[in-house]
Amino acid sequence: MSTYAIGDIQGCFDSLQTLLDKIKFNPDHDKIWFAGDLVNRGPDSLRTLRFIKQLKDSAIIVLGNHDLHFLAVTEGYAKHTQDDNLDELLNAADLDELVDWLRIQPVFYHNEKLGFSMIHAGLPPQWDFTQTRQAANELEEILQSDNYIHFLKNMYGNKPDRWSASLQGMDRLRFITNSFTRLRYCSNDGELYLKEKGPIGTQSTGQPWFHVEDRASRNMKIIFGHWSTLGPYHEQGIYALDSGCLWGGKLTALRLEDETWFNVNCEPYRIIE
Repeated sequence: MSTYAIGDIQGCFDSLQTLLDKIKFNPDHDKIWFAGDLVNRGPDSLRTLRFIKQLKDSAIIVLGNHDLHFLAVTEGYAKHTQDDNLDELLNAADLDELVDWLRIQPVFYHNEKLGFSMIHAGLPPQWDFTQTRQAANELEEILQSDNYIHFLKNMYGNKPDRWSASLQGMDRLRFITNSFTRLRYCSNDGELYLKEKGPIGTQSTGQPWFHVEDRASRNMKIIFGHWSTLGPYHEQGIYALDSGCLWGGKLTALRLEDETWFNVNCEPYRIIE
């Protein structure tokens, strides 16, 4: 039995199948961890979502910003952007079933035996493992509740941009959401710079969230995606898996038992402007 973690797919179904063939994935014995952004922008979000859903217990998923955006569009609380490619998914006969399955997925996963944790984007420097688990529980609880539509309506925005244990209501949930699904750069004291998206060294302010010297999560082994201009990337305790498949880069997998990397080349579906 092997456990593999895979970066952002974003509907690139054929590339996913090529990668699974390369690693000889067997759902009867192996497990796949998906680091979020299963859907949107790529050509086959519907087939991707259906395939991962039917893997059942062989798949572990954390939600990414594009997955949450899809849920918000479904409920009418977000508009299609010019980059979205969700029409086939939104018109699917099994849309409600797929939505109900997706919104009960976690935003944080930890496997004690393997010693790895998985998120989609980042953690503010104040969060240790316990606070990360607590914050994830809060967001997962609202997503899985009858009140999740109110959350989707109000989740967009860059404020507040600094963590405080006294944050309440949607301010608290929005900060938690932005951390788990959008964070790349922040200040030493944890101000989120959500507009910074480029490779390390191109930012106008801040530093990668995992470079904050005294971040409370430094003793964790963290798998994440989201940052196509960074990955694949590894340093002490950090494993970045988004390698830009959507843009004609690669789709990357990491076998967790021995930290062996695999990748396949992807056909560009979006052009970097």
